[in-house]
Amino acid sequence: MAELVSQFGAAQTTGFVLALARVGPLFLFAPVFSSRAVPLRARLVVASALALALSQLALRGGRPPGDAVALAALAAKELLVGLAFAFAVGVLFAAIQTAGAFLDAFTGFSYGAIVDPLTGNQNAVLAQLYALLAAAIFLAIGGDAWLVGGLARTYTTLPLTATPAIGGIAEAAQTAFSGVFAAALEVAAPVVIALFVTDAAFALIARVAPQLNILQLGFALKILVGLVVIGASLPFLAPWLGDRLAASLLDGIRGLVPNG
Repeated sequence: MAELVSQFGAAQTTGFVLALARVGPLFLFAPVFSSRAVPLRARLVVASALALALSQLALRGGRPPGDAVALAALAAKELLVGLAFAFAVGVLFAAIQTAGAFLDAFTGFSYGAIVDPLTGNQNAVLAQLYALLAAAIFLAIGGDAWLVGGLARTYTTLPLTATPAIGGIAEAAQTAFSGVFAAALEVAAPVVIALFVTDAAFALIARVAPQLNILQLGFALKILVGLVVIGASLPFLAPWLGDRLAASLLDGIRGLVPNG
């Protein structure tokens, strides 16, 4: 650390550390950036590179204090800002994965769970499929660049030495969290409606022809109907994700209102 300070100067090193505190949460909660498929060492290198690139922008917002206690408090504030911004985007992908979990429950795929390579958690087939598709769409539309650009814009909304309004952060987090279920229903609605109609048709057939083994026949047909409707609705996932990602980034930036 002393060698780093001697080479780059105290102000530059402090700016780098404070920028790293704001960048770091992206690699804990943000989509793709926090993926366990990416080695930890690679994530540390990318986080350090982003912090180094943003350190000059961070220092424009004010000169960091020289006192150790004040510097530690400032670093904690930067960590909170990064967490709030990453959370606003991360809940969007949690909603997509929740939509996949809904569909797993409706189609019966939830009986067989496998490990998701993105999160390391145990998820059923469709939850993992939707998570992987969302990550692919995120990269295809340049979501990684949007995320880095949005993080850079937070220094305009909330400069380095400014204190955020805790109420604004809490309200933004509450709004993002409460929208997870609604967003999951938006993604899963076409398939859920189709499966509901299929169940209603099976119930009618069971009343008309009780000798048929509807339970065994219906299980296979529900999977078929679900997969067909999923395939038909997936092309609409990319524009929906792009719009919601842009809205989530704006909500994350607007939630960082300076205090007073």
